Amino acid sequence: MISEFLDLSRKVGQLAELATALRRENAELRQRCAALDEENADLVERIDEAHNRVAQLLDRLPGSKVQEAA
Repeated sequence: MISEFLDLSRKVGQLAELATALRRENAELRQRCAALDEENADLVERIDEAHNRVAQLLDRLPGSKVQEAA
């Protein structure tokens, strides 16, 4: 009977350690996700800016208005 309680106590301790480790990992993953979301937003903005610059350059090319009308 005592050994069963000791075994149960050990398992509860392991479960508590696992829960703590998972909370820590979850916090780290949330931070990483937030950083990646920020990086993604920056990259999307850079792509939009590049797209706009290319579109402006294309509009300056001779004959570009004729090609759009065709």
